[in-house]
Amino acid sequence: MGSGAGNFLMVLLKNFDVLAGPVISLVYPLYASVKAIESKSPIDDQQWLTYWVLYSLITLFELTFAKLLEWIPIWPYAKLIVTCWLVLPYFSGASYVYEHYVRPLFLNPQTINIWYVPKKKDTFAKPDDILTAAEKYIRENGTQEFENLIHRADKSRGGDYHPMYHETY
Repeated sequence: MGSGAGNFLMVLLKNFDVLAGPVISLVYPLYASVKAIESKSPIDDQQWLTYWVLYSLITLFELTFAKLLEWIPIWPYAKLIVTCWLVLPYFSGASYVYEHYVRPLFLNPQTINIWYVPKKKDTFAKPDDILTAAEKYIRENGTQEFENLIHRADKSRGGDYHPMYHETY
């Protein structure tokens, strides 16, 4: 019996990456994701949503370069180490990646030109755009019509504001 247990332990150690990989990359994250959905905190949601995005990217990378990765014997171990860093709450690697790489990309997409696609212009996105729209409306319809538009909008809000008679003290 003793040698059977020893053989079993050797098999476990030799196949640690194969056995630990799914537990660390799938089982625990699934459990933690369900807990995050049930909690009120957005912080754990960010951690696990980011993790699943990164896990998907790693999986796509592996599928794309499978033949090449077969020639890199340390790949399963490197993937396991990276996955541990992304998953384990002590490191919160997925949150780190989100804060330092994903979030800046979405907040300021112009900084990374390869991914930059000009957004569809939203007329009322910024105060400058509102002024531009107002100037265009005045050019097309005249000042009086613009004042009437403002007056109608103010009345629909229940106010009695008129820009011509409003004074700032």
